[in-house]
Amino acid sequence: MIRLDFGTLPRFDKRSALFKTNVVEAVSSLYAAKQRTLLALVGIVIGIGSVIAMVSMGLIFKEESLKQFKELGTDRLSIRKLQTRRAPVQPTISLAAAENLAAEMPSIVVSVPWISSYEEFIYAGKIVGDGTVIGGPASFFDINKLRLDSGRFLSDLDFRRYYCVLGETVGNAMRNAGANQLVGERIKLGGRQYTVVGVLRNAPPGRDFDINRSVLIPITTAMRTLRSRQIGNIYARMEPDVHYTIASADVQAYFKRISRHLEVEVMSAKQLIEQIQRHLQLITLLLGVIGSISLIVGGVGVMNVMLISVTERRKEIGIRRALGARRKDIQGQFLIESIILSLLGGFFGILLGIGGSYVTCLFTGWTFSLSAISVVLGVGVASGVGIFFGLYPAYQAARLDPIIALRTP
Repeated sequence: MIRLDFGTLPRFDKRSALFKTNVVEAVSSLYAAKQRTLLALVGIVIGIGSVIAMVSMGLIFKEESLKQFKELGTDRLSIRKLQTRRAPVQPTISLAAAENLAAEMPSIVVSVPWISSYEEFIYAGKIVGDGTVIGGPASFFDINKLRLDSGRFLSDLDFRRYYCVLGETVGNAMRNAGANQLVGERIKLGGRQYTVVGVLRNAPPGRDFDINRSVLIPITTAMRTLRSRQIGNIYARMEPDVHYTIASADVQAYFKRISRHLEVEVMSAKQLIEQIQRHLQLITLLLGVIGSISLIVGGVGVMNVMLISVTERRKEIGIRRALGARRKDIQGQFLIESIILSLLGGFFGILLGIGGSYVTCLFTGWTFSLSAISVVLGVGVASGVGIFFGLYPAYQAARLDPIIALRTP
């Protein structure tokens, strides 16, 4: 049987009534000093809004970055040839060896070699930009999930042909220079003229290069014309059920068979995502710390308001002490006032932070998401600011000598 101690109810009712009285007094006091309260609120709103906005944008940026990498596929490997100091002559990767990787290794579905060089883009005798010229096979477009805006992709039939596909930024630069119909126009890359056969749609970042500022040509042409003609990079896609450590070991063993001095670095998409998550967590933490600086300024404003309030209400404090109020009752009254002020500022700060994040997402094209962490953080931070910066003024109020306070004019 559960026994209820009704004898505790009067004490509870007394505390409840005292708490309600303190809340009413706190609201009345804040309302009476409207201008001062408003200035303190502005500091709190900006401080908490900054923290919420920066943490929210850090989390949104993290999700955007991870989404872009995941769209390329978590089963993708990035293989890069390393410089070997021990070799008397640097070993090279032939086109046949790179393309045969998938046929030789059961853990690999497809392998896509590519080479790149940095060049100026010249149209109609004018420099329209600069960027990366990439030489790759037809499968390069598929493994990078590239989409066409007009024209066609390169194909394996474009063997050693001077054809190219433009990134969106390069295409726009040619339009600004007077090109009406991009497909069929000619652009000069590395001193040679290429015919445009296709233009890509805008592609989000997340690759080893900015595809929008790049021009793609057949790999057989690139191996003859670019300044950097050796294959140094390969994209590969693993079998669905194969772990990336097994696929990485297979790739390294394959190239060791070709040449014992040939060393490659294999990075999986899952490894890249894990690294990005760690880096973005640090960035989010850094943004939160930066936003906390303005929050400290707002907290100091709350403390100043409360200290001025204690000074102005010395007589009130003396009367309450003379009527039997204890020190902890006075301290609680001013602490509640500080917390109410901070929570009110926290509410508007949360709205400001969420609104700022939403507007930023509208301009950047990112997907807006409301993080529960941000809201909880806003409430927690607001309460913490009220308690931390309100303790000292409340302590000062509780320590006032009631006799001296009553003598205050």
